[in-house]
Amino acid sequence: MGNFKNTEKNEKRSDNSSFKGLGDGETGYYGIFGGAYIPEILHGIVNDLTEAFYKIKNDPTFKEEYYYLLKNYVGRPSPLYFANRLSQEYGTKIYLKREDLNHTGAHKINNSLGQILLAKRMGKTKIIAETGAGQHGVATATACALMGMECIVFMGKTDVERQFLNVQKIRMLGAKVEPVLSGNMTLKDATNEAIRYWCSNPDSFYIIGSTVGPHPYPEMVAFFQSVISEEIKEQLQEQIGRDYPDLLIACVGGGSNAAGTYYHYLEDERVKIISAEAGGKGIETGETAATIHLGTVGIIHGSKTLLMQDEDGQITEPYSISAGLDYPGIGPMHAHFAKTGRTKVYAINDDEALEAAFELTRLEGIIPAIESAHALAILKKEKGNFKSDDIVVLTVSGRGDKDMETYSRHFDSSKQNDKK
Repeated sequence: MGNFKNTEKNEKRSDNSSFKGLGDGETGYYGIFGGAYIPEILHGIVNDLTEAFYKIKNDPTFKEEYYYLLKNYVGRPSPLYFANRLSQEYGTKIYLKREDLNHTGAHKINNSLGQILLAKRMGKTKIIAETGAGQHGVATATACALMGMECIVFMGKTDVERQFLNVQKIRMLGAKVEPVLSGNMTLKDATNEAIRYWCSNPDSFYIIGSTVGPHPYPEMVAFFQSVISEEIKEQLQEQIGRDYPDLLIACVGGGSNAAGTYYHYLEDERVKIISAEAGGKGIETGETAATIHLGTVGIIHGSKTLLMQDEDGQITEPYSISAGLDYPGIGPMHAHFAKTGRTKVYAINDDEALEAAFELTRLEGIIPAIESAHALAILKKEKGNFKSDDIVVLTVSGRGDKDMETYSRHFDSSKQNDKK
């Protein structure tokens, strides 16, 4: 799907408006960002989806089924682990929210299960999805196998090659992987093709994997991922006697794990929030996915947000070592959080993310996904600001199995450099 350039160029990133929560819940706007910019053929479908979503939000029978699966199928609650050696390294108290220990290896299953239950209630039997790093593709294929539904996963050819293990998992689970050959063949292009297919096959149910797309998707994905911060509150209360941290940290591409991590703390002014986006080879190089730093207001994949585009409104191709953060836009709620100052955002370069991944592995015996490694890199950026009694909660959104080829290549290279 094409994007539409907003006439207000280079809009400033700050204003005096106060944070108003996740959105108004009716139009799907977060400040000036959000909405539903969709082809006419999808209007009725999206309206039906919106109505169905709001109907199940507070439906006790839906919640009972959803939470049953989260507990007994996914393995929730995921641990909140006090990282002792990492804490010593940074002179503060660091807790890791272990979404990497979920069934399928990431936070994505929380949302896929929620949406598949909604699809089931709507009488849908054919599911489509997009994926970059492959974790959402695996999660959706898993949910479809569980429910006996047909599944097609759109994935850029570049990502098919660099996330081959997840492609094999998706196929083994019975889903079809549709390689996308347009653009730079990554997440943006996979989303384009999924929306095109949806327009031609409106009876399909599109499970979007992040807080992007037309309303109600950003709110719906955040809602299903909010179990993360719900558990953090309970686990902190149990472990330290209070239910809030001083600092929350997560990575953002489209922003689903971050939305879930922040959800129940957004109105709590005691909690500072920091996000990590993909700096690629550096925001000054042109090979980057640092949308919040470099983006301007425009429309992409059905919502108004910040995106990387040229003066003519053509999308600038993003780059990141991370397939899950390699996206030229950002979820509209995260654009709003950054604009209003609710979140601080770092652009983390590839090398910084790799260094952080190797450090966590060395100190704690945990191999994170490259996406999560971007969040871990914030620790070094903020080290001088930590107090010894600060409570820092960082979400490890996924495990690093899928990235082992990349890690091995760079790890071997770093070892060679150490010997010189």
